[in-house]
Amino acid sequence: MKTIVMEREQEEMQFLGVFGIYKEAYKIIFSWRKIFSQIALALILPLSFISLAHIEVSNVLSGKIINNQVELLGTEAGTKRYNKLSDHVSSELAYFWLFEAAYLILSLIFSLLSSAAVVYTIASIYTNREVSFKKVMSVVPKVWKRLMVTFLSVSVAFFAYTVVAILVSSLVLIIAWFVFTGFHYLKVFYSFGIVLLVLYFMGFVYMIIVWQLASSVSVLEEACGFKAMTKSRALIKGKMWTAIIIFFELNLFSAVILMAFQNLVVHGVSMNMATRVLYGVICLSLFLGLLLFGLVTQTVIYFVCKSNHHENIEKSALSDHLDVYHGEHVPLNSKDVQLEESYV
Repeated sequence: MKTIVMEREQEEMQFLGVFGIYKEAYKIIFSWRKIFSQIALALILPLSFISLAHIEVSNVLSGKIINNQVELLGTEAGTKRYNKLSDHVSSELAYFWLFEAAYLILSLIFSLLSSAAVVYTIASIYTNREVSFKKVMSVVPKVWKRLMVTFLSVSVAFFAYTVVAILVSSLVLIIAWFVFTGFHYLKVFYSFGIVLLVLYFMGFVYMIIVWQLASSVSVLEEACGFKAMTKSRALIKGKMWTAIIIFFELNLFSAVILMAFQNLVVHGVSMNMATRVLYGVICLSLFLGLLLFGLVTQTVIYFVCKSNHHENIEKSALSDHLDVYHGEHVPLNSKDVQLEESYV
């Protein structure tokens, strides 16, 4: 009989820090390794493969484009060879952007499907429901729709944020240019630019963290889209630094794996093919494990934030909410799914 994970009292979860959240995520994966292995192979493995294959294919395509462009610059315009090279560059650029578009679409689809599967599975485990891979996969398409609505809302928010940041930064830099140029304070002008860039990056990271938490909200509560983002912003208060540290640590490990793949596999031309394939398999396995661990961690953070705000989740109510995805119950009101706040 499986050990029931997440048996920790909800009131205690608010005290979990970075290490405690990692430990809880590991316990969940290890205790239910069969179901998570199936999810990883069905959904996260394709996502990992697409991400690594994107590096390899992009490197090949961009290399051909650059070589042809360099050769084009050394060829006399109007000649037959010039026209042939120009056609080659145009077709290669078209293939490159089509490939990039396909990569973005496929990675988005598998990313949302993976999130839906992991969050639903953990919620089922938390409520002591019977969970199987077949049942999870039957629910994923319905959960995926809610996550897609949230993603589109976040995309609109990112676009608006970027536009406003560009307008404000441009205005500040123009004013700084007129104020400081006359006094030869170009270093001050450049400092303004760096500060604005750092502020933009900080806001960007904050929105990503809100989006990640909003994904769990979209599955486990009625809210999705902008409502899920609003709920996520409220929940993350008090645990922001914990979420930021986890965000940077996981992305750091991800960057290390991707850099290792690029150096050892993509650019490892001095190695024989068998060695490069071996390194490729190792990088793929590590990246797959990191993505799975990150998705589980993201869901654990949701429960930690709920506990931190003293919003206890009644297991029976959450179980009823999960049944909605099977069409077994009529939709519940948010107050039924998320019980009233209990303040200690």
